[in-house]
Amino acid sequence: MLAAGVGAYAAEPVKPGRDAGALYAQLCANCHGAQLEGAKAPSLRTDQLKHGRDDEAMLRGIRDGYPSNGMPAFAKTFSEAELRGMVAYLHEAATRAVDPHLQASHPLPTGTQHSEEHAYRIEAVAEGLLVPWSISFLPDGGILVTEREGRLRLIENGKLKPEPITGVPKVAVRDEAGLMSVVADPDFARDPWVYLSFSDPGDEEGTAMTKLIRARLRGNALVDQQTIFALPREQYQKSYVLFGSRLVFQGDYLFFSVGVRGMETDVSLHAQDLTVPMGKIHRVFRDGRIPPDNPFVDQPGAWPSIWARGVRNPQGLAVDPRTGHLWESEHGPRGGDELNVIKRGANYGWPLVTYGINYDGTPISDKTEAPGMEPPVKHWTPSIATSEIEFYTGDRFPQWKNNLFLGSLAEQTLYRFVIDNDQVTHEEILFKNIGRIRDIKTGPDGLIYIALERVGRPGAVIRLVPEADAP
Repeated sequence: MLAAGVGAYAAEPVKPGRDAGALYAQLCANCHGAQLEGAKAPSLRTDQLKHGRDDEAMLRGIRDGYPSNGMPAFAKTFSEAELRGMVAYLHEAATRAVDPHLQASHPLPTGTQHSEEHAYRIEAVAEGLLVPWSISFLPDGGILVTEREGRLRLIENGKLKPEPITGVPKVAVRDEAGLMSVVADPDFARDPWVYLSFSDPGDEEGTAMTKLIRARLRGNALVDQQTIFALPREQYQKSYVLFGSRLVFQGDYLFFSVGVRGMETDVSLHAQDLTVPMGKIHRVFRDGRIPPDNPFVDQPGAWPSIWARGVRNPQGLAVDPRTGHLWESEHGPRGGDELNVIKRGANYGWPLVTYGINYDGTPISDKTEAPGMEPPVKHWTPSIATSEIEFYTGDRFPQWKNNLFLGSLAEQTLYRFVIDNDQVTHEEILFKNIGRIRDIKTGPDGLIYIALERVGRPGAVIRLVPEADAP
């Protein structure tokens, strides 16, 4: 347990448990089938389980059993954490059995696409990109695009310029590491600042850390570089995963995310420690200065830019234009992806509460909620690998005005959510299978632009165009 003070957290992490998949194979497969297909007991793949498929119903069924139906109770066999791990495993295994992970992205669909509210077409804006991670619009109509390989590109007059923009810092490129978010300053026309987040290579072999800089765009070059956020290089971690790195402006403030930067238990607990910036949402002024009303700015030892803590790997940030509330999407491990409303000074629980399990099938926590920790607005098990989120603010799709759009990497899916009083009241899948959605933005023309990492083919920037406007 950490000492009392800014680094303290509310509970000990759960003790290691057993692999849920191995437990299922040993204790459950004989009745329910090796692939959950059913045997002498019913299939677990269907959504219509007799006693319910929500987490609590499944927990109750495994813990207490249904002896009159031949289902034994496992309360004495599994710990509470292992019970929750089994529920996560069953959700994951059932979904994968009927909707296996795609191995390739399909070509862009042609013709009219139909949603509940609008008919639209999908148009390619630029193709031939290597993992386009982020897009940002310039006042003259140009579009900045980051390629995770370390290049900043420009789409100008509808065409991708062949030469990258120069002056981009050196970037660590490996696994999840690379060049990530790009955001043009809201006052770019007056002072052309461009903000970049990326994986900064450390001095020691195998180390890297999330870093945030800004620089002015002059011609085809970044100049006048300034650091907005960085750690001392001796604190860089040996890991190339969980960088966070999303950016969003709100007035004079810049919010940005930093992931926990590793999967080990002690690293995950950094999310609860206010003395380090990992596993946090941060808020600074545009030049990197610390706002004096940040929630932990007066606590000795606390990292002063922290706005909220207890997040794992935040991949999306967006501000609801109606309420000003900050929203976040994040990757869980196996299960437990989340959609959150980020509140000043709040704790989102990672890794002390989660709906997910470790990648090796063992439990992370025996709790999905706890006092003093904010529950997610929505969560996904199995993981959909959430990416960027965007509140649509244009006029070309009037029925989608202020709806929240969310992208998925694993499912290659674009979701649309109707939001009321900070809750999801309706959802729709607009399309699937054409690429891993890395970014979503409302263009100045009112169209929806999307950066696609396509499996088995080069990436692209596409846009959704209302049917009435499509050629």
